[in-house]
Amino acid sequence: MSRNRTLRAATVVAAACLLAVTAAPAASATAPRPGGGTLILVGGGLKDVRIYREIVAKAGGHGRARIGVLTAASVPPSQDPDAADPATCSNSACNGAYYADLFKQYGAADAQWVPIDIEHVAAADSDAVVAQVDAMTGFFFGGGDQYRYVTSLLHGAAHTDSKVLAAIRAKLAAGAVVAGSSAGAQIAAGRDMVTGGDSYQALRDGSAPGWFDDASRLGHLPEGGFGFFGAGLIDTHTGTEGREGRALRLAADTGHDRVFALDEDTAVEVEHVGTRQETLRVLGTHGVAVLDLRRARTRTGTTGWSVDHVRYSYLTDGDRYDPRTWQARPADGKSPLRPAGTAPVPANTDVFSSVDNPDAVPYSFSGTARALVATTAQRSATATTYESAPGFRVTLTRTGDTRAWTTDGRTAVSLTQLDTAVAPLAP
Repeated sequence: MSRNRTLRAATVVAAACLLAVTAAPAASATAPRPGGGTLILVGGGLKDVRIYREIVAKAGGHGRARIGVLTAASVPPSQDPDAADPATCSNSACNGAYYADLFKQYGAADAQWVPIDIEHVAAADSDAVVAQVDAMTGFFFGGGDQYRYVTSLLHGAAHTDSKVLAAIRAKLAAGAVVAGSSAGAQIAAGRDMVTGGDSYQALRDGSAPGWFDDASRLGHLPEGGFGFFGAGLIDTHTGTEGREGRALRLAADTGHDRVFALDEDTAVEVEHVGTRQETLRVLGTHGVAVLDLRRARTRTGTTGWSVDHVRYSYLTDGDRYDPRTWQARPADGKSPLRPAGTAPVPANTDVFSSVDNPDAVPYSFSGTARALVATTAQRSATATTYESAPGFRVTLTRTGDTRAWTTDGRTAVSLTQLDTAVAPLAP
C-alpha cells in the first residue's frame, strides 16, 4: 500500500462486465512444473518490461500463458469518481482491464480480469469464477489496499480460503505462477502482514494489531495475508518511502527474524515455492533489502526504543538468495568491490525519506550503506531521522563478514552483512 497512489490509464472501461465474465473456455492449461510454482513479488511502481515478460514466461510462455488478473485491492467502480473515463479511472474493473491488456501485449495468449472486489465478495465463492481460475496458468494481484484482499478473498474472522483463493493456492502448488505488485505482493505474506505505517512513527510508537485510518501508524494483521510466502516478512515501496525503519520495528515487535523489503519496480522471484528447493532471485531496476534479526537485541529505555546487531543486505538485479542457508550470491557480471574511495560518507539527516520533508531523497538508507562499503575513510557511518523529539540515529558498521559487489570497479551495487543499530538521540 503506497501513500503515493497514482491513477492508471485503462485501455478498456470494464465496469459493465463486473459479474458478466464467464468461465474461460476449457482450453487446457500448460502442464504444471514439478516441485511447486513461482512467486514474483514486486515492491510497487511496476514498469520493468522484463518483470512482465518473466510472469508470462513462468505462466507457460509466449502464446501459451493464460493470466488471471485480480484487482480487489482497488476500490470498486461505484467509489471511483472517474469510473466513466478510461484515461483517469482507477478502480477494480478498469485496473483489471489495464493489466489484462498489458499481459496480452507482452505475449500472453489470454489475460482476463477475475471479477471480485469488496462489493462483490460472493463472486469469490462462485463456481463459474472458480472455473475461470482453473483455466489459467498464472495470476497477477494488483495494488491498492491489501486489506481489501483479506475482506474479499478470505472468510471473515475464520480467515479461511474462499473457493477462488483455494483454487489459486492449488494452482500455485501444482506449478503455476502467482505475481503481485505493492498490495498484491504484501498479501502473499504469512502472519503479521503489515497494514500501514511510516518509519519514524514506527520507531517512536511501535506496532499494534489492526488496520488504522492514521496511515502513519504501524499496523499489522496477526492472522496474516494469504501465506504464499514463508521465508520472512514482506514490505514494499521501501526505498522511495523510507520503510526500512518500519520493517525493522514490525519484525522485532512480532518475533520475526527476517524481512524482505522490496523497492519499487523490483521483484523477488521465488521458485519452487514451499519446497526444499526454494530459491530467490532479484529482478528489476532497484533492489531488495534483507534484514536479518537473528542476533538482534532490543531495549526500551527512558529515551525510547532501540535495537542493535541487525544485519542489513541489499541485493540487486540477478542476485540470488538461499533462504535456508541465509546466503546471497551475486549475479554474473558483478565482481567483488575493494573499497578504494577516500571521501567520507555524505551526511544524512533524513535516513527514512520522511513524508514531512519537502526535500526528501529516495533510497536514502541504501545510499548511505552503499557509500560506506565503497570508502576506506571510515568503518561506520551514522544517519539520523528528519523528525526530532525524539530523533533516532542509525549506525551502519562494516564487519568481517561484510561483502560488496560492483559492475564498474568503484560503485557498490550490492552488499551483504552490514551491522545495523537504531537508537534514540539524546534530548
